[in-house]
Amino acid sequence: MNFFASNIKFLRKQKGLTQSELADKIGINRPKIGSYEEGRAEPKLSVIQQISHFYKVNIDELLEIDLSLTQSRLKDINGSNLRVLPIIVDRNNMEQISLVPIKAAAGYLEGYSDLEYIEQLPTFQLPIKELSSNSTYRMFQINGDSMLPIPSGAYIIGEYLLDWATIKNQQPAIVISSNDGVVFKRIENRIKDDNSIELHSDNKLYAPYSIKIHEVTEVWKAIGYLSFELTAGLSDATNQLGQMNEMLLQLQQEVKELKGNLN
Repeated sequence: MNFFASNIKFLRKQKGLTQSELADKIGINRPKIGSYEEGRAEPKLSVIQQISHFYKVNIDELLEIDLSLTQSRLKDINGSNLRVLPIIVDRNNMEQISLVPIKAAAGYLEGYSDLEYIEQLPTFQLPIKELSSNSTYRMFQINGDSMLPIPSGAYIIGEYLLDWATIKNQQPAIVISSNDGVVFKRIENRIKDDNSIELHSDNKLYAPYSIKIHEVTEVWKAIGYLSFELTAGLSDATNQLGQMNEMLLQLQQEVKELKGNLN
Protein backbone atom coordinates (compact mmCIF):
# COMPACT_ATOMS: atom_id res chain seq x y z
CA MET A 1 0.00 0.00 0.00
CA ASN A 2 3.07 2.25 -0.23
CA PHE A 3 1.76 4.39 -3.12
CA PHE A 4 -1.95 3.59 -3.12
CA ALA A 5 -3.08 6.87 -1.51
CA SER A 6 -1.00 9.13 -3.75
CA ASN A 7 -1.76 7.06 -6.86
CA ILE A 8 -5.55 7.17 -6.58
CA LYS A 9 -5.42 10.93 -6.00
CA PHE A 10 -3.08 11.34 -8.98
CA LEU A 11 -5.26 9.20 -11.28
CA ARG A 12 -8.45 10.96 -10.18
CA LYS A 13 -6.98 14.36 -11.03
CA GLN A 14 -5.64 13.06 -14.34
CA LYS A 15 -9.16 12.03 -15.24
CA GLY A 16 -10.55 15.38 -14.10
CA LEU A 17 -12.89 13.94 -11.46
CA THR A 18 -13.92 15.20 -8.06
CA GLN A 19 -13.99 12.78 -5.14
CA SER A 20 -17.79 12.72 -5.34
CA GLU A 21 -17.76 11.94 -9.07
CA LEU A 22 -15.28 9.12 -8.57
CA ALA A 23 -17.33 7.74 -5.69
CA ASP A 24 -20.45 7.69 -7.88
CA LYS A 25 -18.64 5.92 -10.71
CA ILE A 26 -17.22 3.09 -8.61
CA GLY A 27 -20.13 2.81 -6.19
CA ILE A 28 -18.69 3.86 -2.84
CA ASN A 29 -19.28 6.97 -0.71
CA ARG A 30 -17.18 10.13 -1.00
CA PRO A 31 -15.80 10.18 2.58
CA LYS A 32 -14.16 6.82 1.92
CA ILE A 33 -12.43 8.21 -1.16
CA GLY A 34 -11.08 11.05 0.97
CA SER A 35 -9.85 8.70 3.67
CA TYR A 36 -8.11 6.48 1.10
CA GLU A 37 -6.39 9.45 -0.56
CA GLU A 38 -5.23 10.82 2.79
CA GLY A 39 -4.00 7.41 3.95
CA ARG A 40 -6.33 7.36 6.94
CA ALA A 41 -7.93 4.06 5.92
CA GLU A 42 -7.04 1.01 3.88
CA PRO A 43 -9.64 -0.31 1.43
CA LYS A 44 -10.76 -3.88 1.10
CA LEU A 45 -9.37 -5.95 -1.77
CA SER A 46 -12.70 -5.68 -3.60
CA VAL A 47 -12.44 -1.88 -3.57
CA ILE A 48 -8.84 -2.01 -4.82
CA GLN A 49 -10.01 -4.27 -7.65
CA GLN A 50 -12.79 -1.80 -8.53
CA ILE A 51 -10.35 1.10 -8.68
CA SER A 52 -7.83 -0.96 -10.64
CA HIS A 53 -10.48 -1.90 -13.21
CA PHE A 54 -11.81 1.64 -13.46
CA TYR A 55 -8.40 3.18 -14.19
CA LYS A 56 -7.10 0.18 -16.17
CA VAL A 57 -4.00 -0.05 -13.97
CA ASN A 58 -2.66 -3.33 -12.61
CA ILE A 59 -3.10 -3.78 -8.86
CA ASP A 60 0.65 -4.23 -8.37
CA GLU A 61 1.30 -0.90 -10.12
CA LEU A 62 -1.46 0.79 -8.14
CA LEU A 63 0.08 -0.33 -4.84
CA GLU A 64 3.83 -0.42 -5.47
CA ILE A 65 4.73 2.10 -8.20
CA ASP A 66 4.65 5.89 -7.96
CA LEU A 67 2.55 6.61 -11.07
CA SER A 68 3.37 10.31 -10.96
CA LEU A 69 7.01 9.39 -11.62
CA THR A 70 5.90 7.02 -14.36
CA GLN A 71 4.21 9.99 -16.01
CA SER A 72 7.48 11.93 -16.00
CA ARG A 73 9.35 8.95 -17.42
CA LEU A 74 6.78 8.50 -20.17
CA LYS A 75 7.02 12.18 -21.04
CA ASP A 76 10.78 11.81 -21.38
CA ILE A 77 10.36 8.76 -23.63
CA ASN A 78 7.58 9.71 -25.99
CA GLY A 79 6.74 13.34 -25.31
CA SER A 80 3.16 12.66 -24.22
CA ASN A 81 1.51 12.74 -20.83
CA LEU A 82 0.13 9.69 -19.13
CA ARG A 83 -3.59 9.64 -19.78
CA VAL A 84 -6.54 7.40 -19.16
CA LEU A 85 -8.03 6.27 -22.44
CA PRO A 86 -11.72 6.89 -23.05
CA ILE A 87 -13.42 3.51 -23.04
CA ILE A 88 -16.95 2.30 -23.68
CA VAL A 89 -18.78 0.03 -21.25
CA ASP A 90 -22.15 -1.68 -21.51
CA ARG A 91 -25.03 -1.44 -19.04
CA ASN A 92 -23.32 -4.07 -16.87
CA ASN A 93 -20.12 -1.97 -16.74
CA MET A 94 -18.32 -4.48 -18.97
CA GLU A 95 -15.69 -2.86 -21.16
CA GLN A 96 -16.32 -3.00 -24.90
CA ILE A 97 -13.78 -3.32 -27.70
CA SER A 98 -13.92 -0.36 -30.07
CA LEU A 99 -13.36 -1.00 -33.77
CA VAL A 100 -11.42 1.48 -35.91
CA PRO A 101 -12.15 0.61 -39.56
CA ILE A 102 -10.00 1.89 -42.42
CA LYS A 103 -12.42 4.74 -43.15
CA ALA A 104 -12.18 5.97 -39.55
CA ALA A 105 -8.38 5.70 -39.27
CA ALA A 106 -7.73 9.25 -40.48
CA GLY A 107 -10.08 10.72 -37.88
CA TYR A 108 -8.70 8.54 -35.11
CA LEU A 109 -5.52 10.58 -34.87
CA GLU A 110 -7.58 13.63 -33.86
CA GLY A 111 -10.23 11.85 -31.85
CA TYR A 112 -8.43 9.06 -29.97
CA SER A 113 -8.73 10.92 -26.66
CA ASP A 114 -12.23 12.28 -27.37
CA LEU A 115 -14.96 10.25 -25.70
CA GLU A 116 -17.58 11.50 -28.16
CA TYR A 117 -15.49 10.25 -31.09
CA ILE A 118 -14.85 6.87 -29.44
CA GLU A 119 -18.57 6.50 -28.72
CA GLN A 120 -19.29 6.76 -32.46
CA LEU A 121 -17.07 3.76 -33.28
CA PRO A 122 -18.59 0.26 -33.50
CA THR A 123 -18.15 -1.70 -30.26
CA PHE A 124 -18.38 -5.38 -29.34
CA GLN A 125 -17.12 -8.04 -26.92
CA LEU A 126 -14.92 -11.06 -27.55
CA PRO A 127 -15.67 -13.64 -24.84
CA ILE A 128 -12.43 -15.59 -25.27
CA LYS A 129 -9.92 -16.58 -22.60
CA GLU A 130 -6.95 -15.00 -24.38
CA LEU A 131 -8.28 -11.52 -23.55
CA SER A 132 -7.62 -10.39 -19.99
CA SER A 133 -10.24 -8.44 -18.06
CA ASN A 134 -7.43 -6.24 -16.72
CA SER A 135 -6.40 -4.94 -20.15
CA THR A 136 -7.91 -2.54 -22.66
CA TYR A 137 -8.30 -3.70 -26.25
CA ARG A 138 -9.09 -2.01 -29.52
CA MET A 139 -9.38 -3.40 -33.04
CA PHE A 140 -7.84 -1.65 -36.06
CA GLN A 141 -8.42 -2.52 -39.71
CA ILE A 142 -5.22 -2.33 -41.74
CA ASN A 143 -4.65 -1.37 -45.36
CA GLY A 144 -1.83 -2.46 -47.68
CA ASP A 145 0.47 -5.44 -48.11
CA SER A 146 3.44 -4.38 -45.97
CA MET A 147 2.71 -7.02 -43.30
CA LEU A 148 1.99 -10.01 -45.52
CA PRO A 149 0.97 -12.77 -45.04
CA ILE A 150 -1.54 -10.81 -42.94
CA PRO A 151 -3.68 -9.44 -45.78
CA SER A 152 -4.91 -5.92 -46.43
CA GLY A 153 -8.30 -5.43 -44.83
CA ALA A 154 -7.54 -7.66 -41.84
CA TYR A 155 -8.54 -6.53 -38.36
CA ILE A 156 -5.74 -6.40 -35.78
CA ILE A 157 -6.63 -6.90 -32.12
CA GLY A 158 -4.45 -4.57 -30.07
CA GLU A 159 -3.77 -4.47 -26.34
CA TYR A 160 -3.11 -0.96 -25.04
CA LEU A 161 0.37 -0.37 -23.60
CA LEU A 162 0.56 2.35 -20.98
CA ASP A 163 4.35 2.30 -21.14
CA TRP A 164 5.08 1.24 -24.72
CA ALA A 165 8.84 1.22 -24.06
CA THR A 166 8.32 -2.17 -22.36
CA ILE A 167 7.28 -3.82 -25.63
CA LYS A 168 9.40 -6.75 -26.78
CA ASN A 169 11.83 -6.18 -29.62
CA GLN A 170 10.29 -6.85 -33.06
CA GLN A 171 6.84 -7.16 -31.51
CA PRO A 172 4.11 -6.40 -34.09
CA ALA A 173 2.02 -3.45 -32.98
CA ILE A 174 -0.38 -0.76 -34.05
CA VAL A 175 1.56 2.51 -33.77
CA ILE A 176 -0.31 5.81 -33.69
CA SER A 177 1.84 8.83 -34.56
CA SER A 178 1.24 12.46 -35.40
CA ASN A 179 2.79 12.15 -38.88
CA ASP A 180 1.95 8.62 -40.05
CA GLY A 181 -1.39 8.11 -38.32
CA VAL A 182 -2.33 4.45 -37.81
CA VAL A 183 0.28 1.92 -38.99
CA PHE A 184 0.84 -1.78 -38.34
CA LYS A 185 4.55 -2.62 -38.01
CA ARG A 186 7.15 -4.43 -35.95
CA ILE A 187 8.94 -2.19 -33.48
CA GLU A 188 12.67 -2.34 -32.97
CA ASN A 189 12.68 -1.40 -29.33
CA ARG A 190 15.97 0.45 -29.31
CA ILE A 191 16.07 4.22 -29.07
CA LYS A 192 18.55 5.71 -31.52
CA ASP A 193 20.83 8.65 -30.87
CA ASP A 194 18.43 10.96 -32.69
CA ASN A 195 15.56 9.93 -30.35
CA SER A 196 13.82 7.75 -32.91
CA ILE A 197 12.80 4.12 -33.19
CA GLU A 198 12.77 1.91 -36.26
CA LEU A 199 9.66 0.25 -37.69
CA HIS A 200 9.88 -2.91 -39.81
CA SER A 201 7.52 -4.58 -42.28
CA ASP A 202 7.20 -8.36 -42.68
CA ASN A 203 7.07 -7.84 -46.44
CA LYS A 204 10.75 -7.37 -47.30
CA LEU A 205 9.84 -5.22 -50.30
CA TYR A 206 9.28 -2.43 -47.78
CA ALA A 207 12.40 -0.97 -46.19
CA PRO A 208 12.52 -0.16 -42.45
CA TYR A 209 12.06 3.47 -41.52
CA SER A 210 12.50 5.59 -38.41
CA ILE A 211 9.98 7.63 -36.49
CA LYS A 212 10.67 10.25 -33.84
CA ILE A 213 9.71 9.21 -30.34
CA HIS A 214 7.88 12.43 -29.57
CA GLU A 215 5.54 11.76 -32.52
CA VAL A 216 4.22 8.53 -30.97
CA THR A 217 0.89 8.97 -29.19
CA GLU A 218 -0.29 5.38 -28.72
CA VAL A 219 1.04 1.84 -29.09
CA TRP A 220 -1.24 -1.20 -29.14
CA LYS A 221 0.52 -4.58 -28.92
CA ALA A 222 -0.88 -6.88 -31.61
CA ILE A 223 -2.18 -10.10 -30.05
CA GLY A 224 -4.23 -11.50 -32.93
CA TYR A 225 -6.11 -10.70 -36.09
CA LEU A 226 -9.35 -11.41 -37.91
CA SER A 227 -9.43 -11.93 -41.67
CA PHE A 228 -12.03 -13.03 -44.20
CA GLU A 229 -9.48 -14.12 -46.81
CA LEU A 230 -8.97 -17.60 -45.39
CA THR A 231 -9.36 -19.40 -48.73
CA ALA A 232 -6.94 -17.10 -50.50
CA GLY A 233 -4.48 -17.38 -47.65
CA LEU A 234 -4.55 -21.16 -47.69
CA SER A 235 -4.15 -21.18 -51.45
CA ASP A 236 -1.12 -18.90 -51.26
CA ALA A 237 0.44 -21.00 -48.52
CA THR A 238 -0.16 -24.18 -50.54
CA ASN A 239 1.45 -22.64 -53.63
CA GLN A 240 4.47 -21.51 -51.61
CA LEU A 241 4.84 -24.97 -50.08
CA GLY A 242 4.63 -26.54 -53.53
CA GLN A 243 7.30 -24.20 -54.85
CA MET A 244 9.58 -25.03 -51.93
CA ASN A 245 9.11 -28.76 -52.54
CA GLU A 246 9.96 -28.33 -56.21
CA MET A 247 13.11 -26.40 -55.31
CA LEU A 248 14.11 -29.09 -52.81
CA LEU A 249 13.59 -31.88 -55.34
CA GLN A 250 15.60 -29.97 -57.92
CA LEU A 251 18.40 -29.42 -55.42
CA GLN A 252 18.42 -33.11 -54.51
CA GLN A 253 18.63 -34.04 -58.17
CA GLU A 254 21.52 -31.62 -58.74
CA VAL A 255 23.41 -33.05 -55.74
CA LYS A 256 22.82 -36.57 -57.01
CA GLU A 257 24.13 -35.66 -60.47
CA LEU A 258 27.15 -33.93 -58.94
CA LYS A 259 28.02 -37.03 -56.91
CA GLY A 260 27.67 -39.15 -60.04
CA ASN A 261 30.11 -36.92 -61.93
CA LEU A 262 32.62 -37.07 -59.08
CA ASN A 263 32.49 -40.87 -59.09
